[in-house]
This record gives sequence, structure tokens and C-alpha cells, in this order.
Amino acid sequence: MLDSTQRTTAAELLWAAERDLAPIGPLTETFPGIDVVDAYEIQLANIRRKLAAGARVRGHKVGLSSPVMQQMMGVDEPDYGHLLDSMVLDQDAPIPAARYCYPRIEVEIGYVLGSALPGAGCTEADVLAATEYIVPSLELIDSRITDWRIKLADTIADNASSAGVILGAEHKTPAELAAAGIDLSDIDAVLYEGGGEIARGNTSAVLGNPTACVAWLARKVAGFGVKLEAGHLILPGSCTRAIDARPGSAFRAEFAGLGTVTASFE
Repeated sequence: MLDSTQRTTAAELLWAAERDLAPIGPLTETFPGIDVVDAYEIQLANIRRKLAAGARVRGHKVGLSSPVMQQMMGVDEPDYGHLLDSMVLDQDAPIPAARYCYPRIEVEIGYVLGSALPGAGCTEADVLAATEYIVPSLELIDSRITDWRIKLADTIADNASSAGVILGAEHKTPAELAAAGIDLSDIDAVLYEGGGEIARGNTSAVLGNPTACVAWLARKVAGFGVKLEAGHLILPGSCTRAIDARPGSAFRAEFAGLGTVTASFE
């Protein structure tokens, strides 16, 4: 575990790396004693700094929600990061790739809450009852750590490697999807770039059921005195592998029975 001075130093290093687009070496190498608690405190330090500058919390993202990624990181549960209002991007406006260090795109559904979720004891039924609608989305991930050389504490401290989110125009309630015979835990998703398919997945890749990830998040953040509030957007995890985003890239994700979302980079 780190002391308060080391945590402050680590947070400042990440802040400067994001501000200056100058990636740093892994925190797990610079601070060998760093643990998960340290990493979340470092993440929160920089989130509080952004909130003090006028940003607002728009929601949260869940990371490491696939068994493959958990095995790679040597963990047995996901992690999470914050989504701020400044991170919500317009699918109709090109995104400057040069604004990020190593931008990548991930395909996932998003849950927009119509009411707050309970914390401890939150269930999948609670999530579905509180969800106003489901939306197609693309998460823009990035790493302020050189060449994505991350371990668990690195990505958590770096806001779970989150950088932005692009939302589709189509919204469907859980009830509408159920009435159409669409199971949130079994939605096929295909990602295209420039007209050609580059990735394919299914929401079952998200720990078997993305709704379970949202319930996990509600329980997890409750331990930090945080609630998932009405209006919050929750990203439960990616259906597909992450894809590098470069200037000129144009992506389209199609979700069976749910709709599409696009993102272009300049």
C-alpha cells in the first residue's frame, strides 16, 4: 500500500500524462507497493479534480468484465471507472484522434437509469426495473500508460482506461426488448470499419449477462458511499475485442434488434 504522498504523486503523474498527451511508465513499476485500494483512490483524486473544474458525473463504466480479460489480469471480478459529461461524444461529429494517446473502440450496450439503484443487495431485477432504456454504444478507451503496458492497478488508477462514449440514437426499454423476444444477455453485435466487418461478439461475453455487471457495480460503489443515480449511463463491458482508432477510421456497430451507433475519427 502507498502512503498519501505517493498517491498524490501518482495522481499528478496521470493528470499530466492526460493533459500533455505524454504517456508515463506503469505505476506498478514506479510504485511497486501499489494495490487496488491505492488505485481507486488515485482515480478518485483526479475525478474530484475534474469535478472541481466544472465536469459532472454522467455515469460509470465496468471494465475487465470478460473471463479472458480477468484471467489476463489475474483477477476474479471486474473494475470500474467514471464517465463524465465531457466524455460523451457526438456520433455525427468526427473525433480528433490526436486528442488521445492510444485510442481504441469497444462495442457495448449502455443502460440509462430512470431511477437510482440500491447499493448493497442490488439484483438484476432491480437493474431492469430502474433502467429507462438500453442504447447502442461505443466506448472510447485510452491509456495514459506507455504502450498499454498495464496491470490491474495501472488501469484502475487511470479511470479504468476510459476516455469517452458514443451513443446511438435508438432507445429501447427492457420491456420493449423482452416483448420482441430479445434477451439482453444474448444480443449479437457486429463492428464494421469502412464497410468491412472487423469484429463480432455477443453480450453474453460480458460475464454471461451485462445486467449482472450493472448490479455488481451498484453493490461495489456502495462500499465507497456512491450511488448509481437516475440519469446515469452505465457501460457494463465490451462484446468484442478493442480496436485501434486512427485518423480516417469510420466505425459502425450493429446490435441485433437494438440498433446502430457510429464513430469517425479525423
